[in-house]
Amino acid sequence: MISAEDVARPQNALPFWMSLLLIPLAWIGALYGGWTVILLPIATWFLFSALDAVLGLNLENADLETGEDQLRWYTVITKAWVPLQFGTLYAMIWYVTGPGDAHLNALETIVLFFGVGVITGTVGINYSHELMHQKNNLERWLGDILLAMVLYSHFRSEHLLVHHRYVGTPRDPVTARYNEGFHRFYPRVLIGSLKSSFRAEKEKLAKVGKPWTDAANPFWRYWGLQALMLALAFLVGGWEGVLLFIWQAGVAVWQLEIVNYVEHYALTRKHLGEGKYEHVKPHHSWNAAHKASNWLLINLQRHSDHHYKPDRRFPLLQNYTEAYAPQLPYGYPVMTMAAMVPPLWRKVMNPRVRKWREMYYPEITDWSAYNKAANPMPR
Repeated sequence: MISAEDVARPQNALPFWMSLLLIPLAWIGALYGGWTVILLPIATWFLFSALDAVLGLNLENADLETGEDQLRWYTVITKAWVPLQFGTLYAMIWYVTGPGDAHLNALETIVLFFGVGVITGTVGINYSHELMHQKNNLERWLGDILLAMVLYSHFRSEHLLVHHRYVGTPRDPVTARYNEGFHRFYPRVLIGSLKSSFRAEKEKLAKVGKPWTDAANPFWRYWGLQALMLALAFLVGGWEGVLLFIWQAGVAVWQLEIVNYVEHYALTRKHLGEGKYEHVKPHHSWNAAHKASNWLLINLQRHSDHHYKPDRRFPLLQNYTEAYAPQLPYGYPVMTMAAMVPPLWRKVMNPRVRKWREMYYPEITDWSAYNKAANPMPR
């Protein structure tokens, strides 16, 4: 176990700051063009996959008694990323539609902003996920700003009110079903998460006698922030700027949902009857202890503990061994690439799912009801 004193040391927080190195790579692509526009996908997918292979696993856990004041070197990175992403995104829109237009052709610009979407999704949405789970209003607002920059503000409502409550059940759009390829999962989750998040907020207001049109509905804030972000894109880059903004947002959302697909693929909570399910436990999420990708993703791969204890800040998330949680064979960079090839994904993951079922639910012999991707069980 890592003591609270060791956790608090700046050098132990430093690896999680590696995400900042992605911003210079974006500018290298913008300034030099050519092959450099692919640096961001190469770094986030292939470089971190290679680092995982070299550096291996991190199986150590931080002392849970570590105080909030001892985590300041960790919490500042998620807050600092917000203005850094904001400045980078809009400055790059201004540059490629203005001064950079002379040396970047259309294809280079499209590929460059694909890379921008990779980091606004891989880092930005991931950091917003950390921020939205905090009780501090400032941090929640910062999370909203990050989500507005990728036009996916409803993710906050969906994640907090739907996903954490119904994960591993048919009522959770984000839980991928057994044998459900990503290309079928993706359109389903885009529509399902929007509907479920709006319905959750509407039902929440109805409990206190308010209509969905009430000003307390956070969707008004979501829509307002997203409109503001689009307006800023137009101001700095015209209609081309708006199109580039929408393009990077689409890439970012794809990055988010492919990670969601990996995190819970085919893991289901036992149905207890009358629409009730067992409590969420560590074995209802795939766990990955790969060191480098956990630095990049601020321990998101310790997802088993995140769902078990959602209020833990990322430095304190615990790693679970195979005895307590199912393990991914590789970190998220490799697994998300594999998910894009459904036959490969099924070959790698389906045997692990069957092993998981035998280990945790040997009494269940008919899994057909748990494999369905539609028609949720009664409440």
